[in-house]
Amino acid sequence: MVRKILVAVDGSESGERALGKAIEEAKKWDADLHAIYVVESGLFSSLPMDNTLEVIYSLLEKEGEDLLAESRAQAESAGVSLNTHIRQGHAGSEIIALAEELSADLILLGSHGKSEVDRLLLGSVTDYVVRHSRITTTVVRT
Repeated sequence: MVRKILVAVDGSESGERALGKAIEEAKKWDADLHAIYVVESGLFSSLPMDNTLEVIYSLLEKEGEDLLAESRAQAESAGVSLNTHIRQGHAGSEIIALAEELSADLILLGSHGKSEVDRLLLGSVTDYVVRHSRITTTVVRT
């Protein structure tokens, strides 16, 4: 039985498909649905924080907030309530940490990101979650 589902969204086509599948599963199991967007700040951790990095971080955070709002609207139009979470850090670690905090039964995420660079980075995020999570994880392909 699935009571809590966590879906990772990133604005990619496969992330969108993961959200759709998560909504289906939440309806099927009458489960609580949560979505996470992670600002991948690990990419900037070795750089000194200056105004440029703050602007980049703010833009990524705004992108995440907008995406989570769109995801919530999509879920609500399907009759499912969606709880949203925005985190910063290593995406794979943050996804697993939130899933464990929530005592999630299922994690859904896309197979790759929205651009060639994201594909490389987020593909590794998917691989990280699949390899390190003790929670059942479903990878949704495009």
